[in-house]
Amino acid sequence: MQGEMEDKCGIIGYHSKNDSKNVASFVYYCLYALQHRGQESAGIATFNPEKGLNYYCGMGLITDVFKDYEIQNLLGNMAIGHVRYSTTGQSRLENSQPFVTDFDDGFIAMAHNGDIVNSAELREELINDGYEFKSDTDSEVICYMLKKEHYDNNKSMIESIECVSKKLVGSYALTILVNGDLYGVRDPMGIKPLAIADKDGDYILASETVAFDVVNAEYIRDIKPGEVVYFDNNEINSYMLESAGKCKLSHCMFEYVYFARPDSTIDGVNVYETRMNIGKQLRKLYPIDADVVIPVPDSSIPAAIGYSRASGIPYGEGLIKNRYVGRTFIMPTQEERELAVRLKLNPIKDAIKGKKIILIDDSIVRGTTSKQLLDLVKEAEPAEIHFLVGCPPVIAPCYYGVAMATKKELIAANYSVEEIREQLDIDSLGYITMEALVEAIGMPKDNLCLGCINEEYPTEIPEGLEAETYYKP
Repeated sequence: MQGEMEDKCGIIGYHSKNDSKNVASFVYYCLYALQHRGQESAGIATFNPEKGLNYYCGMGLITDVFKDYEIQNLLGNMAIGHVRYSTTGQSRLENSQPFVTDFDDGFIAMAHNGDIVNSAELREELINDGYEFKSDTDSEVICYMLKKEHYDNNKSMIESIECVSKKLVGSYALTILVNGDLYGVRDPMGIKPLAIADKDGDYILASETVAFDVVNAEYIRDIKPGEVVYFDNNEINSYMLESAGKCKLSHCMFEYVYFARPDSTIDGVNVYETRMNIGKQLRKLYPIDADVVIPVPDSSIPAAIGYSRASGIPYGEGLIKNRYVGRTFIMPTQEERELAVRLKLNPIKDAIKGKKIILIDDSIVRGTTSKQLLDLVKEAEPAEIHFLVGCPPVIAPCYYGVAMATKKELIAANYSVEEIREQLDIDSLGYITMEALVEAIGMPKDNLCLGCINEEYPTEIPEGLEAETYYKP
């Protein structure tokens, strides 16, 4: 459900063979395409052989961050970029990325998507070794670990990445700029996505392929789980971590259900087709007689189309989304909270009144936003409301970069489907099953992270780690 959960971040890396080329504007537009992955802060770091490292970060959307800053000031033919939504670490400027620190008579800059579940332990070790932290993110932890391996043990960057990867528990996709060298890293389980493309002989790394489309770059392939890519003589070089192939693949299923833009392809699976398949699976599970199929915009539109085509029931727009509304903060009163929902979505009364409607949403997490949405729909006086959900019941928190909720806040962890239906006061409620979702994605179940719906996490969760320790706005 939109507004009830957020992904961690979107990252970019750009390598150009032309030392005099400035690539910051390309990174800007790539980040623009990934804005859905994070709206709290944005930043770009570049490297120029003559001027060294340049970077700028700020709070808010990328258009706000760079509104009064000339992107041309970020000179360099190598660059990384980041848009952030916080899970570990509060929403403040010190936690914006790329994170930059001194390194080997120069600088290292890093952008991170994911969450390190043992970051508190690793941070404590670094503090004991004399490292001082200016943020409370796990991304700074990774950066200092790389720095420590390089300085203390005289290791190359590849060797440092290898050593650090053995200590990290959790999810990470990284773009790292070390002076004039660019690296891309994906964790051995492949929880977070990362892909590479070619643009006129230059190379781009990105969280989603949609970033390539916007700058007319040609997708090459996904970075493999446990792979480090780097560039030498303008060629892609690959190094596989020792743990690659030894870990259980655990691609995040929420990328396909909700997070990724539908025009992206992740690990060979087209997101739009997956969501269409989710709608078709919902039809098999719930062959409801209705007058119209209506999506909760925007992420549920393909699923609603899929259900409509499979059933022959007309697809209709019954809710209009205000596309000029950004993220809303937590309102202090019930009246203001209801106003926030009305500001984002408004029903088309003539499309709903007197009709039996099938309303399709991507997920229900806490259930509070669903209740407010359905109350809004009821004001349009439908004859019946059948609410179908494209994700199985979420019964457990995520520890890998999804700001979701604690278990006590998850409605499906505390109530049965029938009890939830009664709370929502609708005619029927149906969730897609885990088996049907796996079939819709078209990937083996063993290759997916399904921890939030079956409590089978791909890594050991440190004892005492609670979702309450994660920042939630």
